[in-house]
Amino acid sequence: MASALCLCVRRSLPAEPSSRVFLSLDMPSDVGLVEEAVELLNRHCFAGRTPPPSARTQFRLRVALAEALANAIQFGNQSDPAKRVRIIAELISDEIRLGVSDQGVGFDPSRVPEPTSPESLEGECGRGLFLIRHLVDRLEFNDQGNTIWMTLPRS
Repeated sequence: MASALCLCVRRSLPAEPSSRVFLSLDMPSDVGLVEEAVELLNRHCFAGRTPPPSARTQFRLRVALAEALANAIQFGNQSDPAKRVRIIAELISDEIRLGVSDQGVGFDPSRVPEPTSPESLEGECGRGLFLIRHLVDRLEFNDQGNTIWMTLPRS
């Protein structure tokens, strides 16, 4: 079966250690493709790194990206198969900046309840964002709230 994913890679010229590499991946709103997308991005984000990144760094990227994709598909796009999710990765020498965008109306991240508070323990909202916040070095959202930007190390 052919993959529904197609990765686009763009490199800055000249190819120097400080040059930037941009990756983009568009995918359908299908949670069944999250694992494949995460592994594809993980492989390309760390390609050619010497020494290779630590297992902890790769774990952080995999879990944060999987949670962001699941949120974009389920909450942003309401699991609508007609809507797409876009992943953008900007790779520079020592860090990765990942963006995940959905086609939903967006949300206000400050209004997501803290899932560890006593009144939210039984709730179903906020766990993914909680994990992401604790796995990435920097977290940002666009004004509309339909794009999350996560910064992680490349080592």
